[in-house]
Amino acid sequence: MFDTPDLLKLAHASAAHAAQRQTVIAGNVANADTPGYKARDTEGFAAFLERTRTRDRATGPRDPAATRSQPPGAGAQVFELAAPAAPNGNTVSLEAEMVRAVETRHQHEMALSIYRSTSGILRAALGR
Repeated sequence: MFDTPDLLKLAHASAAHAAQRQTVIAGNVANADTPGYKARDTEGFAAFLERTRTRDRATGPRDPAATRSQPPGAGAQVFELAAPAAPNGNTVSLEAEMVRAVETRHQHEMALSIYRSTSGILRAALGR
């Protein structure tokens, strides 16, 4: 009866995915001068969402095997980026990381906007 609306679940998953991606980006920037370091990124939110929905359809959303300790969105797959390497073998491009960081910030801000809008609608519906 008091289930979380699907829109809030989606916003939560989006915010958690953005947080995980920001962590990966920060790791790339921190290792920009590390010889041999390979730049990494997470799968896109749409791909993550499709993969988890397919899993939930197969196991059922309330199946104990489907529960996880991480928040929704934080289990996105991380992969190495195919990028040209510097002479020391490092593939991090600070410019590309800046672009990814801005995209991620926009994703997180959109999730927070959805939270704010939905909470306003719920407050109005409750008469507060």
